[in-house]
Amino acid sequence: MLGADAWASGPRHEPPIAHTGTMTSTSSEQAGSAFAPLRVSAFRALWIAALVSNIGSWMQTVGAQWFLVENNSSPIVIALVQSASAAPILLLGIPAGVLGEFVNRRSLLIVVQAAQVVIGLVLTVLTATGAMTPALLLGLTFLLGAASAVQLPAYQAIVPDIVPRALIPQAASLSSISVNIARALGPAIAGVAIAGLGVPFVFALNAATFAFFLLVVVFWRGYHPPEQRVEPFVDGLRAGLRYVANSGVVRRILLRLGLFIVPASALFALLPLIASGPLGLDSGGYGLLLTAIGGGSIAGAFVLTPVVRRIGINSTVLVASVVFGLGLAAIAAVDVLAITVVVLVIMGLAWIAVLASLNGAVQSFLPVWVRTRGLSIYQIVLFGSTAAGSALAGAGAALIGVTTASLVAGGLVLLVALSQVFWPFLSTADKGRASVPLPLTDVPMVDQEPIDEDAPTLVLVRYTVPAASRREFFSALERLGRSRRRTGARQWQAFDDRERPGVVVEAFWLGSWREHLAQHDVRSTEADDELIAAAKAFSTAPVEVEHLTRAAAN
Repeated sequence: MLGADAWASGPRHEPPIAHTGTMTSTSSEQAGSAFAPLRVSAFRALWIAALVSNIGSWMQTVGAQWFLVENNSSPIVIALVQSASAAPILLLGIPAGVLGEFVNRRSLLIVVQAAQVVIGLVLTVLTATGAMTPALLLGLTFLLGAASAVQLPAYQAIVPDIVPRALIPQAASLSSISVNIARALGPAIAGVAIAGLGVPFVFALNAATFAFFLLVVVFWRGYHPPEQRVEPFVDGLRAGLRYVANSGVVRRILLRLGLFIVPASALFALLPLIASGPLGLDSGGYGLLLTAIGGGSIAGAFVLTPVVRRIGINSTVLVASVVFGLGLAAIAAVDVLAITVVVLVIMGLAWIAVLASLNGAVQSFLPVWVRTRGLSIYQIVLFGSTAAGSALAGAGAALIGVTTASLVAGGLVLLVALSQVFWPFLSTADKGRASVPLPLTDVPMVDQEPIDEDAPTLVLVRYTVPAASRREFFSALERLGRSRRRTGARQWQAFDDRERPGVVVEAFWLGSWREHLAQHDVRSTEADDELIAAAKAFSTAPVEVEHLTRAAAN
């Protein structure tokens, strides 16, 4: 499962496009073409494979949910199809992000795709022989979700490895188009296939799409993994968490994502029940409803960029959230198929406007060194919110009915949109994101025995600050402290030097000398460099830097 968002039993997401790769020839005219990235053979092969796999996954979604409908499962069990697929992200998302940063991504994709082929075949055989039960279906869906959780960060990072920087915007658009073509085609194909050949055939087709993707990756021989500064697994995991915890911009994006997804996920949790209940549709009709959302999302992918450019991300997300909330209320109140289809098309457009805007904002803000880990945390929020929202929607439908549950969810989405008026996204216009290697110290370090890379490290920075500037200096120093924590400091504090009046000592502790070197070499951005310069500007004497590492007897 690759590239789609967290709509149903197999949450997927649109892979972010980051930096450079290789291309035999790229003229300025080619770079301006929307389809220029498809001239890169590796990208073209992966794009086609992801499209086929996404179509299969949407077919799997419809098949799984319709199997439960036909077996008279309760609303909460049907809604748990989404939860079973999203929950593995909560367990594996961050470790998978670390793996995707440092292992051979092609090899990881091969292993995981092979596992998905096997799981897909087991689903097919059990369903065809009548041995499938709701509990087994949810369990196998959970395993597919676990495989998807492991491979997502690797797939996110492998696409930027092969796409030239000049073609990054076009590659991102193509990935979005692929996702939404699959959303439009997959449910429609599944509806026809279930009606004519049954659910087992749909599961078999999904297994075949996994196999196709596996073959594409196996026969792709030209991949050369980029060089990485390898970190111990636990240190890498901590660094990713530490960065997000100390980045106000990222935290605000993640908060808005979770607040929107929890009530918005009610749409696909309840849509099978709306289709089979008030609308009286069969599996083909349910596929039509999903296709309507997919069609709206495709339209949204084409119009989103100019809209964001014209009105900004805050207004785009706010308006789209309002439209989506009104749509949830409308499909609950209307039982006319034609009106429902039109509403779902509009909701598909609103959905892609919210999710693509948030995903684009977080991937463009995260610095390169932590992008995969940061996006894995984004996925945890996305899929965790989907799992929670789907379970709540199913429970709500069982307690108060499908119509009322959908109305409540729509109202909550509208409240989330209203909160954005008072709590908008933080501005990033003045925050340079390029990596800036920093000198280790302004004074050459004295030659000594080699430093143990695992040695815990304490850095002391001394500033001489006039009393008149103290308040402004500490304001700048607090901002610098957050930067130190984002880039590796486990503890940070400021002290007055009692023997030297007017001298303020910034002290921060890192888990290893290796991590401090990474802080200087790759982790600091232009914005971090500006914060360092702002603090230094208050010092009336040269800033002194002292490095202390844990002492050892030998």
